[in-house]
Amino acid sequence: MTESRFEKVIDIVLQHEGGFVHHPRDPGGATKFGITRETLSRVRGRPVSVEDVRELTRAEAEAIYRWLYWDVVHADELPPGLDLAVFDLAVNSGPARAVRMLQTILGVSADGIVGPQTLKAAWQADPTETIRRLTRARLGFLGRLATWPVFGRGWRRRVLAVEQGALRLASSSPPETTSV
Repeated sequence: MTESRFEKVIDIVLQHEGGFVHHPRDPGGATKFGITRETLSRVRGRPVSVEDVRELTRAEAEAIYRWLYWDVVHADELPPGLDLAVFDLAVNSGPARAVRMLQTILGVSADGIVGPQTLKAAWQADPTETIRRLTRARLGFLGRLATWPVFGRGWRRRVLAVEQGALRLASSSPPETTSV
């Protein structure tokens, strides 16, 4: 069985998200693998405790990431490399924001929903330039957040590392065609 594109990029994202964290200045509160209490509560259909977050397994985190982020941004349908860049942005800043940023860069209607127009534009665009422009837009957005002075150095390091990983994936993938 071949490794899916999701399986190839989830390790990259989880390297940046890390384990259990409960930073007092993080508006997300307690997280593990980047999954907040709010997200875990939504998935489980009930309020969860900080201890529930601490006990979150990697398998459950991966399932959450696939369902609420990867699938929502239609990452399997994006060009290789751009899938990682958009997915990591969705994990860090929300799927709708990630899609709107991508759509703005592609010059299509920025409605936050990936549809045929967005996919067609993504496949027609130069992947290297699109990834680089998305990185610049992402850093610009993060730099305007009130928490940038606290988390900015780490966010910048993450975004630039994801960009490099995305560029590697884009350059090592054979050209594909899309059914859009």
